[in-house]
Amino acid sequence: MKLLLIEDDAPLCEFLERILRLDGHQVVIACSGPAGLARLREGSFDALILDRMLPGLDGMELLRRLRSEGFTLPVLMLTALGTAQDKVDGLDAGADDYLTKPFDAAELRARVRALLRGRAGGYGDTLRVADVALDATTRTLQGPSGSCELSGREASLLEFLLRNANQILPRALILDRIWGSDSDVEEGNLNNYIFFVRRRLRQTGSCLQIQTVRGLGYRLCQC
Repeated sequence: MKLLLIEDDAPLCEFLERILRLDGHQVVIACSGPAGLARLREGSFDALILDRMLPGLDGMELLRRLRSEGFTLPVLMLTALGTAQDKVDGLDAGADDYLTKPFDAAELRARVRALLRGRAGGYGDTLRVADVALDATTRTLQGPSGSCELSGREASLLEFLLRNANQILPRALILDRIWGSDSDVEEGNLNNYIFFVRRRLRQTGSCLQIQTVRGLGYRLCQC
């Protein structure tokens, strides 16, 4: 899994990157609030580990901004502020979990695994974003004005887009995640399936649209 770590403490970053790689994660590091927000807007991540007290842009404000922009990736907030109210504030701002410093490495790894299980559908097979719900088991898409059944490839592509809503997803990344790194699929196939999924969203009356970002890839967002 690809994780974004936003933390300004360099020794802690090095430690966290080392222990997270033990579980096979790829870790991208940003050392300030603005840098972290830019990373989120530019790339695709499976989860975010976020320090609360950051230079340039406080972690709480960063979290509120990314949730207001429609980012749905799970967030684990790290902080030295450990009162009950601090935790409530962090969860209300949009965090999925809250871990107080200092913490045990094994606990952090377990918290991250729990976040990623939820993201992967481990606690339910229905993914809800904006005005649609995608049932991964039946491959059924439900929207404001109806429902439709998707093919396996359509469902995989739409699920990846939904889980990374409002993020620009490079074409190469989509091809790798949906068709596999060893596949010799042509890029024209991606164009076809983007067209198919756009049609499915229109069928259900959804406000979601797949935007083409010229020279980069695609982004799913609300119209």
